[in-house]
Formats: sequence, C-alpha cells, structure tokens
Amino acid sequence: MQTETRSEQFVPSSFIGNLLRKLHIDIPLFIGLLLVCSLSFLILYSAGGQDINILMRQGARIGVAFILMIVLAHINPQHFHRHSAALYIFGVLLLLTVLLVGQIGKGAQRWLDLGLFRFQPSEMIKITTPMMIAWYLSGYTLPPKPMQLFRAAVLIIIPTLLIAKQPDLGTSLLVASSGAAVLFFAGLSWRFMLITVAALASLTPVLWHFMRDYQKGRVLTLLNPEADPLGKGYHIIQSKIAIGSGGIHGKGWLGSTQAKLDFLPESSTDFIFAVYAEEFGFSGCLGLLVLYLLIISRCLYISVQAQDTYSRLLAGSLTFTFFVYVFVNIGMVIGILPVVGVPLPLISYGGTSMVTLLASFGILMSIHTHRKLLPT
Repeated sequence: MQTETRSEQFVPSSFIGNLLRKLHIDIPLFIGLLLVCSLSFLILYSAGGQDINILMRQGARIGVAFILMIVLAHINPQHFHRHSAALYIFGVLLLLTVLLVGQIGKGAQRWLDLGLFRFQPSEMIKITTPMMIAWYLSGYTLPPKPMQLFRAAVLIIIPTLLIAKQPDLGTSLLVASSGAAVLFFAGLSWRFMLITVAALASLTPVLWHFMRDYQKGRVLTLLNPEADPLGKGYHIIQSKIAIGSGGIHGKGWLGSTQAKLDFLPESSTDFIFAVYAEEFGFSGCLGLLVLYLLIISRCLYISVQAQDTYSRLLAGSLTFTFFVYVFVNIGMVIGILPVVGVPLPLISYGGTSMVTLLASFGILMSIHTHRKLLPT
C-alpha cells in the first residue's frame, strides 16, 4: 500500500473546513490562534487609548503574519530539514551585520534598515537556532553523547552572545532556551541537567560582573521595587496596582484607569497583561491562561505525533519557546521575574514578534499536516 498524506480528523465537511485542509491548516490550533489574536484587538483598543489606527496597524501585521504561517504550512518539513544549516549560518551572519552597521534605538543596536522596512535578525534566530540543533542531533542516535552535546551547546552560545551584545537580554534568553529545549527533548538525563543548572548558578557572580548597569538595576528592582518607586521600580509598582485593582471580575472593558491616566508605561506592549488583568480581573486572566494552555497542548500533541526525529525535536522546541514567551511576560508583569522586554505573545502591539510566532506555528502545522499514513 502506498503512503498518503493524512488529513486532520477534526476537519468538518464544510467548504471552510475543506479549504483549511487544502491550505494545510491544523484547525484546532488555527482556532486557538484566532481567538487570542481577536482578544488582542479588544485589549489593544483599550490599552492604546481607543486609537483605531493602532488596531489597523496591528491588523495589517497580523494579516501578514497569518499569510506567512500559511506559506510555511505548505512547505514539506523535509525542506526545513535540508536547509536548516544554511538558514542558521545566514542568521548568524545577519547578527554580525547588525553589530557592524545596525541601527541604534533606545540604546540598543538591533535593527537592519532594508529601505522599505526595518528587520530584526534576532527574531529569525529564534526559529533557525532550534532548527539547526534539531538538524544536527537528528543525525545521531539519541540521547546525545557528551561531544555532541558540547558541539550543540556551541551552536546555541554563538547567536545567544551576539544578541546579548546588542544588548537584548530578553531575546538572547529566548534563543538560548529554544536551543536548550531541543537538547531536553533529545533525551538528556535529569542528573546532567541538574549538574548543568548548578554549574550555571555557580557562575552567577561572573555573569553579574559582565552585566550592564541597567540590567543589574532590573534584578535589584525585582528584589525591592519600592527602593526607587518613582524610578526603576515605577513600572512594576504600577503594574501590580493595575492587577490588584482588577479583583475577581475586573473593572470591565475600557475601565483600566492605570492605562487611561498614563500611570502604566508600555501599556500596549510589554505590560498589556496588566491592563487586561485590571479590566477582566482574575477570572479573565484564568480564561486567557486556559486558552494559552489549549494552544500549547495542541502543539505538544503535534510534537508527539511527528514521525521523524528532526520534526519531533523542532516541534517540541517551538512549543517550549511559546510557553517561555507566556511565562516570562506574565512573570515580569506580576513581579516574579525581572523586566526583560518580552511581549505577551499574540496580544502585545508589535509586528516582529507576531510574525516570528505565527511563522513557528506554520512550521508546526507543516509537521502535522504532512504526516504520512503508514500501512498496517
């Protein structure tokens, strides 16, 4: 019996369902993404001062991101496997170019000006790094041996350090975690991971020495934001006030006084979760977390169902990266993590991270919809 592409079992016998199947769209994941992006418009309208132009710009970016997701969903995962090394090298070269001729904004050199638009190569690296590590490890028997782990670690460290040099601590941590996730899913023993964590913890004084002053300030602010309530601690204090004032059911849509009166900085980007919590309360936050959990669960299902080592490692890493986005943003907004400039995925205003995230979901859909039905 010849193998044939297996379509998703959830596809209904409707025109829209058949169309999505032909577009290689995973319907449960697609619905979850649409719900979160729709919620983005709702909260952005409030957090952005009820400016319709913000919604129009966000809509255009989401549209471009969804088109890219559909394009990537069409590509067979074998093509991603074949070109992983080339994409990784290209991304590293772009990072080197940024350090040489990149544009400087807000004290950081992160952008390349391509004339029609600006491009942040570090966003591309969030995908190409796990692709490279998955490609490298898929050529060996798992779990990886010490020398293979060492080489994979070097491949992760190179882009991580280049991004940290810009400086962009938040993105460098995301890149490092995406690569480390591949190693985890490759079958690292818990003993090895505990030893690694202990070794990294012992290097904390060295890391502190090389951190910039503003990065040290963020860590100190995490420990005691009230030490500088009108300076470094202002963001997190106002964020906690917004979250706490939301109570159980919130103040209602458009009822965020912290955003409306400009007490909460970055209310439409990094701290948009605080606005959401103030307006929709604990129950609304719980609903959002459940929605994120459903998306992550579907992605994990896709990872488990992947039929080759490369696809399983890559899908697992992309899923973990999305989880880290959610955890880090909400963690910094509620004050349990330092402020590192990571947006709330699919909700915060901005185009670069939106494109990167939906591109990764396109790869996940490609992995799932291009599976083969094996003969019984």
